[in-house]
Amino acid sequence: MLRTIIEPEACFWENRLQKGIGILVTDGTITAIGPAAALKEEYPGSSISHWDNLALVPGTVNAHNHSFQSLLRGIAADRPFLEWRDESLYKYSPKMRPQDIYTGALFAFAEMMKCGVTTVCDFFYLHNDGVEGDEAVIQAARDIGIRLVLARTMYDWQGAPAGYVETVQQAYENTGQLMQKYPGGMTKVLPAPHSLHAASPEMVQAGWDLAHKFQTPFHIHVSEERFEVEQVRKTFGTTPLRYLDKLGVADERLCIIHGVWLEQEEIECMGQQGCRLIYCPSSNMFLADGITDIPAFLRQHIPIALGSDGACGNNRISVFEEMRMVSLLQKARTLDALCVNYQDAMDMGTRQGAGVLDLPVGELAPGKAADFVGLRLDDFSLQPLSQADQFLPNLIYSLQPTAIDRVMVNGVETVRHNRLLNMTEAQVLSHVKNTMNYLEA
Repeated sequence: MLRTIIEPEACFWENRLQKGIGILVTDGTITAIGPAAALKEEYPGSSISHWDNLALVPGTVNAHNHSFQSLLRGIAADRPFLEWRDESLYKYSPKMRPQDIYTGALFAFAEMMKCGVTTVCDFFYLHNDGVEGDEAVIQAARDIGIRLVLARTMYDWQGAPAGYVETVQQAYENTGQLMQKYPGGMTKVLPAPHSLHAASPEMVQAGWDLAHKFQTPFHIHVSEERFEVEQVRKTFGTTPLRYLDKLGVADERLCIIHGVWLEQEEIECMGQQGCRLIYCPSSNMFLADGITDIPAFLRQHIPIALGSDGACGNNRISVFEEMRMVSLLQKARTLDALCVNYQDAMDMGTRQGAGVLDLPVGELAPGKAADFVGLRLDDFSLQPLSQADQFLPNLIYSLQPTAIDRVMVNGVETVRHNRLLNMTEAQVLSHVKNTMNYLEA
């Protein structure tokens, strides 16, 4: 049994910054929180880890990303959605071998880790080599040390590159095999029918069936773009959420991504059925999708997580950034400064993100995983701190990456002094250079 008492300068615990607090970590799990002096007396023999001049906060949860897209950042920027898709995703992804997928995930996860992301849900759909691509993403997460939820995409639209597409039976078997192999802990796999324009009704129902069989959520893009809503209405005679409800899959396991163009009645249906939302504010802005009506979801008590989306459609992959964006964008949309406050934003990027993914993370509490970020209290972006209640507003609205000093995942330190510990930045960039030379050849 490995016991360590983390002793920071201050700890953001019980929604306020407190000094003199320690956290006991036992085999990767928080087992006690309280005055550091009392913990040392109660648990003699524990190793002590001093996080001097740092404020310890929960690690952030990136609930939606496409890791391979980090390799395409800066390609086809400032284009209409379908042109962006064709000139970046559809042009390059068919060339990607498992080693290129590994590189993209390594790059994405390393950058996220340095930005304070300790858990990521990677919505992954490059099946050029069966499950080899999925395994490459999982290996990259292990090598960087990030907690991974692999939302394995189930995709049968024939208009997409061939490597995206599987039959319903293939998708069901491959996804189920990985779900059985990776049921939780540092790696968890769940089903993710891509969307109603890229997954047939049979594919969507197959994903729902796997979610119920393995007791997991399932993810699906819903109402991200106007064209999607119009296409669904034309094909199925109704709107996306109503059609999912008609299929019988709009229940407590449904996690919709984006939800930009949902009607009020659809949002109410989500609330009644216990569905969840993953919101990607920066990506929706970058791709000119529109603005999701977050206050409407809050009124229905729908759990909301934050995602960065892929790094060629955002183009940052920091959840601290998304916390700022969700609040500012909703204020601008509603002209209501109170509609999404800094506490709401913090919850969406940590505690609620964990709940949406069904993971014991996102909080400093006994029984939760020891996933932490240490922020430099002397960083300009967190100052001034003359009052204790200034910390959270500064964290949400002014934090810069320069403040992120240390990161711990599952009780293991992965970043120190903003440098990766499991692999150097130079090693990651060497992988990226080699892959891009191949893709652009």
